[in-house]
Amino acid sequence: MGTIVAKTRKSGSISYTAQIVRKKGAATVHRESKTFSKKREAEAWLRWREAELDKPGALEKINVKSVSLATAIDTYVEAKRDIGRTKAQCLKTIKSFQIGSIECARITSADISEFARELSAGGRKPQTVGNYISHLAAVFRDAKPLFGIPLDYAAMKEAQSALSRFETITKSEARERRPTLDELDALMRHFSDRSARSPRAAPMHAIIAFAIFSTRRQEEITRLLWRDLDVEHSRILVRDMKHPGQKRGNDVWCELPAEALRIINAMPKAEDRIFPYGTDAISAAFTRACQFLKIADLHFHDMRHEGISRLFEMGRTIPLAASVSGHRSWNSLKRYTEIRQRGDKFENWHWLEKVCGPVPAKEN
Repeated sequence: MGTIVAKTRKSGSISYTAQIVRKKGAATVHRESKTFSKKREAEAWLRWREAELDKPGALEKINVKSVSLATAIDTYVEAKRDIGRTKAQCLKTIKSFQIGSIECARITSADISEFARELSAGGRKPQTVGNYISHLAAVFRDAKPLFGIPLDYAAMKEAQSALSRFETITKSEARERRPTLDELDALMRHFSDRSARSPRAAPMHAIIAFAIFSTRRQEEITRLLWRDLDVEHSRILVRDMKHPGQKRGNDVWCELPAEALRIINAMPKAEDRIFPYGTDAISAAFTRACQFLKIADLHFHDMRHEGISRLFEMGRTIPLAASVSGHRSWNSLKRYTEIRQRGDKFENWHWLEKVCGPVPAKEN
């Protein structure tokens, strides 16, 4: 029970201080007080405040360390073992918005919705806004159970539902962009000339060709190891392949088409990795080249789309294409089955020989 202490002020009037002390065993877990000019006001506040503190979880909320959303994001990123570059950049950007400075316990669905509208007002498309909110939702989901940070995941889900109804956020549209042979010719010439001038630079012409023929993602290419290459069966172990429910340990044997194996065999064996280059360097070089060559809206990841679509255009069935791409769900391959031509677009592609050298003559 709380107490009320009367004190005489210097002016001669009497003040009434209502005091509340809550203990757990011998330890004091909460203490607060408030002073009033009238006793009945102190008594009324005392009754109301004690009733509030008696509600389930009230003391726990009071004693939770007050941190901003920006601090919660830092805690999440630091604890996360493997976080993608795009997600990391999105979370870093969120910290610079107004919502980043709000105390976690005070963030409501309205605050999240307002943040989404700020993103939209900045010219971002609903798909992009949706990605930001999705990455932030992961912080809301894990902050309380893992770090004791009072972010309300229910408020996040409520905001996501409303934002979807109003189309402030939408799911990302599947890209259908594929490079033309003219665009690839320009890129290959550009990077071949660069390699001649700067032999130590990443051989982007070889990496682009390998991305197409192997259908491998950029991050996967940079992780491929010589010891995981099975030349006899023309396959390679792709470690930590991207998977929505398994971030690590998802190692998959993938078939290597003859062209992809040729490119690998042309690479120097100076390091453990077949392509010992960083994803940031590859991404930056590709983006700069497209800007220089005035190739619009082409991403490095579109090479994978091109490679998988090529397999279908050559007559591969879904299971055979999946053996190269590594897809577990055949449904996810449906978007690649749009046939734009019949046969192999890259038959007798002269750049393959320039990357790998001439095909060795067969012995009689």
